[in-house]
Order: sequence, then C-alpha cells, then structure tokens
Amino acid sequence: MRINLLRVLGLIMLALSSNAGAGLDPDQPTVFITGANRGIGLEFVRQYAARDWNVIATARKPGRADELQTLAAEYKHVVIEQLDVTDFDRIDALAAKYAEQTVDVLISNAGLTPKYRSAFKRVDGVDWDITRKSMEVNAIAPLKLAQAFMDTVAASDQKKIVMITSKGGSFELSPKMPMMYSYRGSKAALNMFMYTLAFETPKKGIILTLLSPGQVNTMDDMEQFKGIKIPNTIETDESVSKMLAVIDGLTPEDNGKFLNYEDGAVLPW
Repeated sequence: MRINLLRVLGLIMLALSSNAGAGLDPDQPTVFITGANRGIGLEFVRQYAARDWNVIATARKPGRADELQTLAAEYKHVVIEQLDVTDFDRIDALAAKYAEQTVDVLISNAGLTPKYRSAFKRVDGVDWDITRKSMEVNAIAPLKLAQAFMDTVAASDQKKIVMITSKGGSFELSPKMPMMYSYRGSKAALNMFMYTLAFETPKKGIILTLLSPGQVNTMDDMEQFKGIKIPNTIETDESVSKMLAVIDGLTPEDNGKFLNYEDGAVLPW
C-alpha cells in the first residue's frame, strides 16, 4: 500500500507542477511524439517544429539525444520529456501532467527493430527475450499510450492518433520467407490492437490510423554507417514529409485503416 500511495502522490505532484505545458503556445496545435531522439521520430519533431506547432518530444535518454536537444534550443515550442514507453507509470504521469494541454496529433513511433544479423535467423535462432520485449514495445506500449492520452486527444481540434507500423506486420505484404519473427509478430499484434480500438475511437470523435513509413534508410542514424545508402530505400525526410501530408488529410473515414505513407492508399492486413 505504501508503494501505491507514493506513486499516486507522485502523479498528483507532477500534474500540479508549474512546468506542465511550459513553452507551449496555447494558440498553436500540439503534437506528442514518442521515440523522438533519432530517425523518423526526430524528423517528425523537425518538420512539425518548422510549422510552428507545439511539439512534446519524448526519448528514453534525453541527455544523450543531442540532435533533439539542438532542435529544442532552436524552437521554443519544442518540449522534451523522458519516456521509456514500457514504463506505464511514466506514461500515466505524463498524461496527468498534460491533462490540461490538448494533443491534436498523438504519434506512437517508438519501436524495437531487429538487428541485421538476427533478422534472418530461423525458428531455432529466435531470441525469446527479444521476442517478449518486441511485443511489449511495439504492440502493448502503443495501446497503453492511446489509453492514457485518449481524453487529451479527444479534447483537441484535430483528434488524431497515428500509429507507425510496418508492412512487416501484414500477412499479405510481409516477406514470404522465415525472417524477423519477433518484429513481424509484434507489428501484427499492434495492427490488431488498433483495428480493435478503432471500434471505440469514433465515439470520442477520434481518428485512429496506422501508417506504414515505407522502407526507410536508417543507416545514417548510426555514426559508423553515415552516408551509406541501402538500395530501394527512401530517406527519412521524404518518408516523414509524405506521412505528414497523409496525416493532414485524415478524415473520419480513415479511422481504423492501415495506410501507405506515400499516397494514403489503404494497405491489406
């Protein structure tokens, strides 16, 4: 009981903090982005900030997120929050902190992707610890995030929840070969969680959509691979700029759909 009481008191103190919403412009729309320290998440921060949006950008280790810190210093309406998406107490704390700050667009981007060497292992090489972690990060955490911020999004003008998923989680579009067991299974679970949640969101006026970002070249995220281009991939800025166009154009008819980054075309499950 003592531990639970301390958690409750901590949530109350955080919600009442004078820093809640500090730096955010009440006259501008707000986006909340997870996994904002690099790659797609960081590019979302960059492009939304350039539009003068309020940006609440989360990262597991903000102190090590140098590029994100630079953006926050450049744009006064970018606020950085620490968040490991598997820490549900922290998700609840942030939801309490921003309870009075409406979130127009909630982007669940944080994810666990397979390492190159492990991606092609057969079933006898499946790492069960990574499999459990993939389910927790890629599927369960986004559902928790949507649950915690549902009312905050519903109170906004745009009312959009966007889940960054993958064609790897599609039974029809994923590679027809044994690979990426943990990743593909977790993304398929995410898709089903959101398919199910989409039967609830219209009651709150929310548009819940899953987006495939395309096959993005993420090699530049690692210093040792800077400048290396993987064949048949697109760059992060192209993926995000096109996803932004899709997000801007979302309507209630897109609720519960799995869409392509490039043109908003509906993708098969």
